[in-house]
Amino acid sequence: MLDISIQNFEAELINASVEQPVLLDIWAPWCGPCKSLGPVLEKLEVAYAGRFKLAKLNSDDQPDIAGQLSQMFGVRSIPFCVMFKGGQPVDGFVGALPEAEIRKFVDKHVPSAEEVAAGEDVQEAEELLAVGDVDSALEKLQEAVAINPSNDAARSDYLRALLRAGRVAEARRAFEPVASKVMLDPRLTACGHWLAACERAPTARTREALAAALATNKRDFDARFELAQAHFAAARFTEAMDELLEIVMRDKAWNNELARKTYVAILDVMSKPAPPKAEAATPKGTLEIAGKVNATPSDPVVDAYRRKLSMALF
Repeated sequence: MLDISIQNFEAELINASVEQPVLLDIWAPWCGPCKSLGPVLEKLEVAYAGRFKLAKLNSDDQPDIAGQLSQMFGVRSIPFCVMFKGGQPVDGFVGALPEAEIRKFVDKHVPSAEEVAAGEDVQEAEELLAVGDVDSALEKLQEAVAINPSNDAARSDYLRALLRAGRVAEARRAFEPVASKVMLDPRLTACGHWLAACERAPTARTREALAAALATNKRDFDARFELAQAHFAAARFTEAMDELLEIVMRDKAWNNELARKTYVAILDVMSKPAPPKAEAATPKGTLEIAGKVNATPSDPVVDAYRRKLSMALF
């Protein structure tokens, strides 16, 4: 638990909530219900074992922050609790509620213990992949998916690691449970395109045969797409996009825009995840309720190929 002031509001509440949900308890020394609510919240912070952080704000000492939050939620009394997630206030409740009701409120916004464990597995897996320990990373990712099958982020990481390792049959088995969701999640969509390329690769024509076909007819889009898929399957991403771009420039709508969709999938595969924390940007002494969340780190190659696609399309 920590006390919030105008000086640490951004760092300890806004930015901190990007990484971990923060429950802000707005109270005052003269408020009787606040005195009964406080110990319950402190007990729950311990019981939830790091799944959320408790912060307290004395409304008498920090009227600007308390007033802005009260106005935002249309609240005129205390105790008033606000849940911050992703750098934003997302929900709240008023009054000294019973512990069971507070648990229900908290459970809507914080990850379960199983999800936390799965997230730790994913983080460890990323570290293992960075040092080349693919087998151990895959074991961690498989465990994360088993703990929480609905964690699409973990599943997409697992699929990408499997495909990079050439374990295509395993990737197909891992992909099947979410195949119907690919239109809802670009990460899974990208994995689906990569998986399709890997499954096609063993029966594809040789690169020499495809090059010969294209030398004869540059508009042989089937041959060019087959060549792009061979590059994609082998993780030669820029070579694959070069071939796909040739199709897009000549016929944007070819095969229900398959070339463009595959190109976008490769960009997604290449893109790095956003960092977990936001950096402080507002000077101390300035109140800003909405946080500034860092964007995905820039990759010059990805950025260049995004521009190429935009120029070809528009």
